[in-house]
Amino acid sequence: MNRDYNFLPLALPFFLMLLFILVLLFPVLFFLYAGSIVAVFAKLGLSPAVGYSLFWLVLFGSMINIPVKKIESKTSIVKQREVYFYGMRYVIPSVEKQETVIAVNLGGAVIPTLLSLYELLRLLVLGRIWLFFASILAVIIVAAVCHRFARPVKGVGIAIPTFIPPIVTVIVALILAFHSPAVVAYVGGTLGTLIGADLMNLNRITDLGAPVASIGGAGTFDGIFLTGVLAVLLV
Repeated sequence: MNRDYNFLPLALPFFLMLLFILVLLFPVLFFLYAGSIVAVFAKLGLSPAVGYSLFWLVLFGSMINIPVKKIESKTSIVKQREVYFYGMRYVIPSVEKQETVIAVNLGGAVIPTLLSLYELLRLLVLGRIWLFFASILAVIIVAAVCHRFARPVKGVGIAIPTFIPPIVTVIVALILAFHSPAVVAYVGGTLGTLIGADLMNLNRITDLGAPVASIGGAGTFDGIFLTGVLAVLLV
């Protein structure tokens, strides 16, 4: 797998700090939040073991981007290279080929999408048709709102404020399925964010000058990650 396509969804210092806090405080977090995390995945029909595994898989999977397609960029992609001469370091910008790689993020797109599809299939098998259609409607509404607030960021991709997807998802889930909002919240928030923020803005990728445009990666990963957990907790 090409390493150029795999990068952290956050700047390295922030990601390392987050990872350090999680590792350092894991025993404390386990006892404080174990009940909450178990409750989240129990609402989705998953066992605690599967829930914890998915949590860490999504976190570390956020570093893996699977290349799908290469498209021509309308904006020159400027990179920096370093030249050493007699102990001095010079940073020289160089214009690379105008090409952007569209990739799919494992932790921010693939895993959440598969889990959402599993939940939709489970609703059909259980005969909960109303919740199935409520989830689909939630996806449409959340996608429309996310598309409205998503913005292109040159050199990065499409970004959306972190707090918008969870808040919108909670409101929509409570309105559409007040008595059983958990699955509607997860499916609507996850797929809605992916579709509205990323997929509906693919036509703007060529103007960003980004070497890699990751669906569910940098810019929207935090929104999807928080939506999947917070939305279910809040409802």
